[in-house]
Formats: sequence, C-alpha cells, structure tokens
Amino acid sequence: MKKAMSRDTCAAEALLQNLGITEPRDIDIEAIAYSQGAIVQYRPLDGCEARIFGRGDRAMITVDSRKRRTRQRFSAAHELGHWHHHRGRALCKAGDIGNPRRDILHPERVADSYAADLLLPRFMFAPRADAFRIASYDAVNALADEFETSLTATAIRLADFGPEPAMLVCHGPTGRQWFHRPRNIPEHWFPRDDLDADSYAMDVLHGDEQHSRRVLIGADAWFDRRGADRFEIYEQSFKVGNGEILTLLVFKDDEMLEDET
Repeated sequence: MKKAMSRDTCAAEALLQNLGITEPRDIDIEAIAYSQGAIVQYRPLDGCEARIFGRGDRAMITVDSRKRRTRQRFSAAHELGHWHHHRGRALCKAGDIGNPRRDILHPERVADSYAADLLLPRFMFAPRADAFRIASYDAVNALADEFETSLTATAIRLADFGPEPAMLVCHGPTGRQWFHRPRNIPEHWFPRDDLDADSYAMDVLHGDEQHSRRVLIGADAWFDRRGADRFEIYEQSFKVGNGEILTLLVFKDDEMLEDET
C-alpha cells in the first residue's frame, strides 16, 4: 500500500516511499532506476562522470566505472534527477555533477538536489543525524558509511538537517572554493576567502591530520564583519581529497541567527 505524501515531501522522497523503501541499506540505485524505466550500466567514460540517453519512457544511464562507489551512486542518482526534471534535454559535462558553485536554479544543481534527496532522504537522515546531538566529523563519517555517500554530500546534508545550526566551508591551497549556508543561517554571515592563521583548519589543510578536534573559536576568524568578535562558534575541519578540506561551522549563539533589521 502506498503511503500518503506530506505536502513538503519532494519528488525523490515520494518515489522512495512509493517503493516502500524505509532504510538506507535498501536504497538500491540500480533497482530504483529500473523502476523509472532506466537501466544503469558501468564503463570507462571520458569527459564526464555519467550521462543519460532516453527515448520515450526508456533510458540508459552510463556511469564511469573507474569512480568510487559513492561517486557512482551519486552520479546515477543525478542522472535520474535529469530524467525526472529535464527529460529529453540534459547532457552532463565534466565537472557538472556535485558542483556546489552553481546557482541553485541551474539544471545541474536541480539534478544534484534530486540525487541528495534520493540517497540522503530527509525522513531517514534527520532522525539519524539528531541522534548524534551535535554536528561533527564523527557524525558525518558514520552517516556517510550508513548511507553509502561521500563525506561532502553527507556534510552538506548535515548542515541542512542536522541537530545544530551549521554551515559548511570548503578550502583548498588557493583559498576558499565554495560554501554552503542553509536557510536558517542569515545571509550576512559570509565566510572569509582566506583561512585565519589561528584556525585549526589551517593545520588540517597543510598538515598530516585527517581531521581536527571540534573546538571553540572566535567568529571573527571566519567572518570579516563588524560585531563578529563578540561571538564564538564551533569549528571542525576534515580532509576530503583533491587537496581540499571541509569545515563545519556551528552557530552556538542564538543571537547570530537573528536577521538584521
């Protein structure tokens, strides 16, 4: 029997619920694709990580067989997002999948959002995230293992639906690469381009440690705006490959979450 859908249930979550999928271990991307008329195959690809070709109500999704399994699953789910939202007009290029720099309305970001909703559905993810009680690397790592997703995709989801108000910032050797600020974080908290020399993130970026401890630090180390020095935030950084690190910034002071008037 199909479950009734709540008003805010998105398309990907509705699909999971219609298929009777209620546990992360049952999110079988190949079987889900098949239910939507798409076959997933794996072989080496050049110039892209995945692509979809469809005709009528049938499609073939091809995923690069050389990528990690977590990346393959996200790529296949991303193409299913195109199949749902952009049927007949989408073709991914290199760098299109999982690129947080794109505008939220860009077709590739729309497909990414569908993939996140499919692989890390809120109705499964939020209760498990809340059980950790804090937004931390340990939570990201454990949830990534359970949902078979990347640290990056899982950390973004934790910022969105985790137990504490948090944002995510990515840095590489050349400075800030991108950041993810959920809706509950006011827009005036815009992270600095550079890393503060006193930040533990600097040690993770240039050192051998895989992750730092979760520590309190002055908010002015991360935000160059008047009044930031009045607050403290929690900071924890971890490596994600390609010479990049992610930093979870947790807002512990409710005053920081107030909109400016």
